[in-house]
Amino acid sequence: MKLTRRHFLQNAGIAAAAVATWKIPKGVMASPVPAGTVATTGGLPGSLGAKEVPSVCEMCFWRCPIVGKVKDGKIVKIEGNPKSPTNGHRVCARGNSGIQLIYDPDRLKYPMKRVGARGEGKWARISWNEALDEITHNIKKVRDKYGPSSLAMFDHGASAEFYREIFKGLGTENYSNEPAFFQCMGAVSLAYLVTYGYKIAERVDMANAKAMVFFGTHLGENIHLSHVREYIAGLQNGAKLVVVDPRFSAPAGKADLWLPIRPGTDTALLLAWINYVIQNGLYDKDFVQRNCEGFDELKEAVKGYSLGWAARICDLKLDDIRRGIEMLAASRPHVTVHPGRHSAWYGRGDVQRHRAMAILTALFGAVGVPGGLYFPTPFNLEESDCLECEEPEDVEEPETSIKEKYPFTGYFGSPTAEIIKATRTGEPYPVKLWGICGVNILQTIPNPYETMEAIKKLDFIFSIEILPTEPAIWSDIILPEANYLERYDRVYANHDLTPYVTVRQPVMKPMFEAKPPFWIAKELAKRLDLDCFTCEREEEYLDEQLEAMGLSLAKLNKEGGLVTLKGNPYRDPGKAIKVDTESGKIELFSSAFDDEDMDPIPKFEPTPAPPKGYARLVYGRVPMHTFSRTMNNLWLSNECPEGKLWLNDEVAKKMGVKDGDEVIIENQDAYRSNPVKLMVTPGIRHDIVYLPHGFGSRSPLLTKTYKHGASDQFLITRYEQDPFFGGSSHRTDFVRLIKDGKTLDVPELRPIPSEIPRFEIKMAS
Repeated sequence: MKLTRRHFLQNAGIAAAAVATWKIPKGVMASPVPAGTVATTGGLPGSLGAKEVPSVCEMCFWRCPIVGKVKDGKIVKIEGNPKSPTNGHRVCARGNSGIQLIYDPDRLKYPMKRVGARGEGKWARISWNEALDEITHNIKKVRDKYGPSSLAMFDHGASAEFYREIFKGLGTENYSNEPAFFQCMGAVSLAYLVTYGYKIAERVDMANAKAMVFFGTHLGENIHLSHVREYIAGLQNGAKLVVVDPRFSAPAGKADLWLPIRPGTDTALLLAWINYVIQNGLYDKDFVQRNCEGFDELKEAVKGYSLGWAARICDLKLDDIRRGIEMLAASRPHVTVHPGRHSAWYGRGDVQRHRAMAILTALFGAVGVPGGLYFPTPFNLEESDCLECEEPEDVEEPETSIKEKYPFTGYFGSPTAEIIKATRTGEPYPVKLWGICGVNILQTIPNPYETMEAIKKLDFIFSIEILPTEPAIWSDIILPEANYLERYDRVYANHDLTPYVTVRQPVMKPMFEAKPPFWIAKELAKRLDLDCFTCEREEEYLDEQLEAMGLSLAKLNKEGGLVTLKGNPYRDPGKAIKVDTESGKIELFSSAFDDEDMDPIPKFEPTPAPPKGYARLVYGRVPMHTFSRTMNNLWLSNECPEGKLWLNDEVAKKMGVKDGDEVIIENQDAYRSNPVKLMVTPGIRHDIVYLPHGFGSRSPLLTKTYKHGASDQFLITRYEQDPFFGGSSHRTDFVRLIKDGKTLDVPELRPIPSEIPRFEIKMAS
């Protein structure tokens, strides 16, 4: 793809407030769990009397190949698929606990309709026909009254693709092709796409690296199993590790050098490193000359960023900064500058932070080599015609698009924040109906109070859920979806160093009245007169996808559910590489950004420092949980029922608090958390506090997680939107503590450089 705004929008390359108590009729959600039954799919040879069915995990988005063991109609164990080149027989604690998702007594069992006021919590069990007819009636009613742009879909996960197709077929631009793009990985995806012409997706060869650098990358806390194994293999092979993080994370504990950087100054450090590498000839001259575009412009643009300047801005020691970059440069080209995944930090500077990381990688020549970025191996897979809904040609587009000010939103739909704004305000057009699947919008999207305000203004909202999450309790209709162990999804083509193809398929039949997403989407499409989902059974579209590879679902299962391919991840060192950018080269100077009058080379834009008396709120992961999705899981909640708030030990001493004290967190807009215990530690900067994400559920029907712990998301009420694609920041809120009813200001231990403004607290609109 030649990446211009037009091509980006066409997406030729980017895809390569209290909650009311429920009053539930007895038996609708709390009935005893019946025994599951075995699916009719083929499987691996049984062992110890258990039938083994290969599939793909969905306890997080890493999607490890698994084998489900079923005995006497019940799933009794989950293991890794031994044929997998990435995780083998291994699964993490979350993967093993998928059994508890199946048999969670809180899971949704039947379609339900709201019978009281929205949020009041009065429900009636209804049939699937009634539920689907009600949703169809309201979609048609809203579309006919307000136009197709009045419809919006928030979705995430493999099954959500089916529902997204329906909203595309209805003619709306307001599908959010995984809110994760706008809340998580959009900045890193866009930055590497415009630099290298393809979405990197963490394709870094850490096992063969001689040096690695992480910027806030918490490997070992997020437990992406194969990725963590590769990282550990790199360390075992002697790779040096530099960790840039204001918190002493799990990787920082294994680092040769930990740089506890001032939050919001990562780009300053990167630009100073880039300048140092250029000025001291530490870059791969042959690679840059042969494969990169815009080196002279880059050299001129960064010449003012010195290591001394960066040390002051970043609050780091000059000798440490120099040691870090020389450690990396000495190992070129076998260097992993890890692109990261979660990149929605500060809004305005997020894309350029990752652009700087991509540029540093190119200067080291760490592209298509062992230890660096590697190229994805293409797959000969066909899209199934029966799945795609034709977008209507006669739909009149709105005069003003809610995404028109973001030139690189593209295929990923409309920014979530803009959908919510339009719903609240009616501008630039009214949004009156939402569908939700696979995403907890109240625990994911900044300012959940605005989200709840928007929901109240909807004519209709429905959700497709496995558990009764916060969005479910605000819905008018709730549909119970089969979980990942009870359904088919699309073919998984994994582009790792050893590529492989596998398929998610049911290990057992859906329990209760839960239905697979294909069936739900097919029934909705039929009622909405959409020409799609024409296959009679899921196996048909899977066979269509696999046919071009000479495979079928049956053949794949005979091979143990997974087939590996020969990879081609590295470049020929004697030849120039060809990438899908406008110039055909790695773009140090981005022509795509320049075309839109945006900075073609990163600049440092300071992020406001905390107001006096406050610390920046930073959040992250714990290895036992996947955000709020697993908090109600019996096994996992037993291991980690709630998070603790990390607080610097010097700060704690001045505040008069100690480890284990219970406090309440209050943000700059006076929103408060549930009580949370302190973890006082020297392993965190003085100007931040850290709270694990996903705790503090506000859904009373999630009995194992309701009000357990503090929710970081309900403290994130201020956010900045990225100017490139509209993503929302998540680290631009500030907090102080309340103990025993007394408000405690956070002391400031070191002065702030004059170049960094201070956040001003004003009443939120």
